[in-house]
Amino acid sequence: MRKKYISVIAAGLCVAMFAGCQETPKDSIVKQKGADSIKSYESAEEPETDSPLRELLGAPEHYSNKASYEGGGLVIETDADVILPEANSINTYAVSAREVNQEMIDTVTNAFFEGAKFYSAVSYKEWTKEDYENQIAILKKYKSEGNLDPYEFGTDENGQPQFDIDEEIARNEERKQEAPDKISPVEVKPSFGLEYVSGKGEEQTKEVDEDSFYGVAETEQGIYDYSVKYGLAPDIVFSITKNPQKDTIDPQEFSDWLDTSFTLGYKEDGKVSLTEDDIKGMLGISMEEAQKAAEEKVQKLGWGFEVDNWDYAVFHHGEGGVSKDNILKAGYLFHFTRKIDGVPITYTDSYGGALEDMDSTLKPWSYERCEVIVGDDGIEEVEIYNPYEVGQMQTENVKLMDFDSIIKIYEQMMEVSNADITKYEKNRTYHIRKIVLGYSRIYDPTTKNDSGLLVPVWDFFGAFDVEEDDYSYKNNGEYSNSSYMTINAIDGTVIDRELGY
Repeated sequence: MRKKYISVIAAGLCVAMFAGCQETPKDSIVKQKGADSIKSYESAEEPETDSPLRELLGAPEHYSNKASYEGGGLVIETDADVILPEANSINTYAVSAREVNQEMIDTVTNAFFEGAKFYSAVSYKEWTKEDYENQIAILKKYKSEGNLDPYEFGTDENGQPQFDIDEEIARNEERKQEAPDKISPVEVKPSFGLEYVSGKGEEQTKEVDEDSFYGVAETEQGIYDYSVKYGLAPDIVFSITKNPQKDTIDPQEFSDWLDTSFTLGYKEDGKVSLTEDDIKGMLGISMEEAQKAAEEKVQKLGWGFEVDNWDYAVFHHGEGGVSKDNILKAGYLFHFTRKIDGVPITYTDSYGGALEDMDSTLKPWSYERCEVIVGDDGIEEVEIYNPYEVGQMQTENVKLMDFDSIIKIYEQMMEVSNADITKYEKNRTYHIRKIVLGYSRIYDPTTKNDSGLLVPVWDFFGAFDVEEDDYSYKNNGEYSNSSYMTINAIDGTVIDRELGY
């Protein structure tokens, strides 16, 4: 979904992780994780007055600091609003994966597709003779314009093109001969265990989607792809995407929605690809109207989700990243989360559920997420991951570290985790723009991979600049949802957002 920009950020994160893999200093505040991540904590003494958390923890409204390391090769610039929930205390709660069954599928289906008809994706998306004729015409147009690599496949190790446009035209001509004049969509009910036919002629076989559903929903608002994926249990993923009009783009061309927190405030070699004014000029709906449309659908789930924050989103096509020229439409992206006792689960860009190494045999569990994109024509895209079942309170009014102690950990560990950064980059400057106290789920996948604990954490949001001799990119962090440090507010443990503990 965030193709180019995620790859840039991921590369930077990997470098930081490799730098942080040096032997941990003896006085480091990093503590042992794994089994010790899920534990009981101590309750705080009852305060004499009903003071807000900001006062109890000594947290300012804004925090600023600038530190330079590695001879100026690493700069940590913190100029951040400090955001706390309007609460007087925080509790910890047990949390587990909600049971995945037909009732859950029906809940999502009914919330977003009232009155819709559903068809199997295989039968609905079969190409007709007309579809192949249109694709052949598109390819011939590329060729006539001298564009022999329209999908940017590039060349192989011998310098030979990986895409042969003439072969592709011939292949489509051949497929057209066997294609039907019109499709015969099979109506289905969204569920697991549906049969479908794979292959052609004598090679046809019957397959069964035991732990997934791939369908198409016809609604009054448009046609949507609808999938439910449970093949990587305990992760469950619901995806809903409105189909673009066939005459707007080449159906073989890459196209997707992009969260603009990855593009706004971002410069590559001094060039800005997109501005907020560019996006605003594409919108024909107000943020308030869009939020109302999103909330009307999500509230039908009955899972306690509320809008936590929002971003712009753009639907773009082509392989060259995002620019004003390849955007077809824009919308608002709403991040839903749940609040418990007035304290929200903090939204970050991280999906969690990563593995410590490629040889791991663990089955990880990603975070709960609910995101809805709304544009001029209504709901455009929905993604729901891993709805939680919130269980019993584990520690009431848990004892928290004061803000000054947390800041010392943050500043020390930002240096430690980037200690070797100058081996990979000439200069990196972090811009931390927001410091947030909220819940995060931690778990121990070696013990149980579908249950964990909601604990209060501090997240440090921002972005970074990189300078090289022949290349640079800059992101001032103003629009970022990326947390570059997550600290357990109870004991100061540094939590790896990607791992979830």
